[in-house]
Amino acid sequence: MIDLLPLAERVWPVLLFLVLVQLVADLSDDAGLFDLAAHVAATLAGGRTVVLFGLFCALATVTTWLLSIDTTAVLLAPIGLTLARELRIPPLPFAFAAVWLASTASLLLPISNLTNLLAIERLSLHPHEFVQATWAPQLAVLAVVVAGLLARHRADLRGRYEVPGMLPAGDRVLAGVAGAVVVLLAPAVVLGVEPWLAAGVGVLVLVACFAVRRPALVAPHRLLGLVPWSVLALATVLFAVLGSLGPRLEPWLGDVLGRGDSAGDLATLAGAGVLLANGANNLPAYLLLEPVALAGAGGVDRLLTTLVAVNVGPLLLTWGALANLLWLRACRRRGVVVTARRFAREGLLVVPLAVAAGVAAVLWW
Repeated sequence: MIDLLPLAERVWPVLLFLVLVQLVADLSDDAGLFDLAAHVAATLAGGRTVVLFGLFCALATVTTWLLSIDTTAVLLAPIGLTLARELRIPPLPFAFAAVWLASTASLLLPISNLTNLLAIERLSLHPHEFVQATWAPQLAVLAVVVAGLLARHRADLRGRYEVPGMLPAGDRVLAGVAGAVVVLLAPAVVLGVEPWLAAGVGVLVLVACFAVRRPALVAPHRLLGLVPWSVLALATVLFAVLGSLGPRLEPWLGDVLGRGDSAGDLATLAGAGVLLANGANNLPAYLLLEPVALAGAGGVDRLLTTLVAVNVGPLLLTWGALANLLWLRACRRRGVVVTARRFAREGLLVVPLAVAAGVAAVLWW
């Protein structure tokens, strides 16, 4: 009989953060923060499509860092598509920028991905120590991904668009409060505040502000409706199932993948992580590989390599990450259809080089 109590004690803060940060993201969207940011970018770009695309990539990266992978896929991607339609420019570069950066920009901060929260807890690192360990692979991965996006979509990014005359109407107070909450969330975590606590305070601040200015949006039944119940249920099942299987598979995986920290060992571990993440979803892949990564020499480098693989790698198959499926749904609702074959073909352009760059940075740093 497997005792799941230690696993439950480990993952409840992660699942609570998942719920709370989604509430922060949804309420920030209600406040018009993302729409305002996208239109400000359109104004700052001065009608140059490639500059707008660069600003959108920066916004997607920061959103992933501060509000996690799913926020970029679920909330920012639709805004990019809507903005492209309004400005009459091709939408696919913005669509793929959102989904690629949702995954590949999720290495830097503990709050950027659930796998990071699990890793930092296992390594017993202070959040600023985690950032010190991840900044180099994160920059290496981003350099490859942004270069890949610009090269792949260079034809669609030529030319100009008509600069919007005015910013979208909305409650500037709510948008300002939401912006402050989002900007302060990451520094609070890096300074040592528990992620779930920092996100919880953010939710309380936003709810209080909405209660004064737009109370209907924070009615109890609506807030309950914003909770990502299906995501929470799936994450809980994955934690339980894979947390149980991991110890049983560890000896076999250790024999197959090795336990060293040489370039060859890390490359093998990364390759396995990419295959597992795409075949069985990135969260189960992390849970399966975590014991193997920590069992050998150079545990920190091996675990960082695992994060590079399972965070950056699941861009080949649509079920590799929940964010991919949510992104596909958001695209279809706005008339942009991306087939599984097209998704895989596009992913092959970036995943091998991005993962290799991230692993190389782990070795170097």
